[in-house]
Amino acid sequence: MGTVTNNSAGSTQGTYVHQGAEFVRDTAYIEDRITRDGRDGYPVEPGRYRLVAARACPWANRTLIVRRLLGLEDVISLGLCGPTHDANSWTFDLDPGGVDPVLRIPRLKDAYEKRFPGYPKGITVPAVVDTTTGGVVTNNFPQITVDFELEWTDYHRPGAPELYPEHLREEIDAVNRGVYTEVNNGVYRCGFAGDQASYDAAFTRLFTKLDELSERLTSQRYLVGDTITEADVRLFTTLARFDPVYHGHFKCNRSKLSEMPVLWAYARDLFQTPGFGDTTDFTQIKQHYYMVHRDVNPSGIVPKGPDLSGWLTPHGREELGGRPFGDGTPPPPPSGNDIVPEQNWVPVHDK
Repeated sequence: MGTVTNNSAGSTQGTYVHQGAEFVRDTAYIEDRITRDGRDGYPVEPGRYRLVAARACPWANRTLIVRRLLGLEDVISLGLCGPTHDANSWTFDLDPGGVDPVLRIPRLKDAYEKRFPGYPKGITVPAVVDTTTGGVVTNNFPQITVDFELEWTDYHRPGAPELYPEHLREEIDAVNRGVYTEVNNGVYRCGFAGDQASYDAAFTRLFTKLDELSERLTSQRYLVGDTITEADVRLFTTLARFDPVYHGHFKCNRSKLSEMPVLWAYARDLFQTPGFGDTTDFTQIKQHYYMVHRDVNPSGIVPKGPDLSGWLTPHGREELGGRPFGDGTPPPPPSGNDIVPEQNWVPVHDK
């Protein structure tokens, strides 16, 4: 998840690499949930909650995709932080005056401290904020999307897909565990490794799993079943960032995604599916990683490449069968602040 990590009092830059140590992600999240029965004090209620995300962050990008696929845009509002942050907080620098127009705060940290004064941990996206109090409800990113899928069903759009169908949940959970440990978090273990041995081990684990996933996807269009599920959402956001960021910035350079034929075709298939590619902002993705992780990229220089036009080339995955939305339908085109600026996306014609 998009985490702000402080290194010392008064610091403006976060520290992500600890010399001599492997990267270990802090997974102690705020575990309150928004549920139909409101058992944690936060009942499902249209218009009450605001999803705060950043397009740059893969963990937050998941929530944007699921919210869009399920048609929850008019039910759960969206606040977007900019792609860069300091050691203190993600900020709303994309908004006029640098203030979120609904929460009326300049920093996401303000919503954390509204509920937990002196909040001691990293300020992370995605986060769901209760607009009635201004306080954060949860930043538990794996649970947020599952709850969108299971607890908000009364407000799903007509034709919304089943992303976490009951008969496939055990398999989805098993696939997700491997994808999270080896791929989603695996690229960070490479990029934030504090010594050679940690990097070498992380590198081997990452590409071993990518090879395994390639084999799995050789004969089936999606990770679990014959439709898009939560598992595909979770893998996609890492694959979308692989060539622009992880291959170079995080030294995950055995192969580019575009050099792994099955995964590259699979990723393009999803990218060209409404809800996936149209929530992907390559400009913000590159700005975030290269400008924020100064202990990895001290100059803060953002590379011009790679060429992104290949994302729109034919993928041929239709031959494997499957139906992206099952018995459902694609979501309508994005609107409002759900639209990724054209200049931040894939070049669709010669400029």
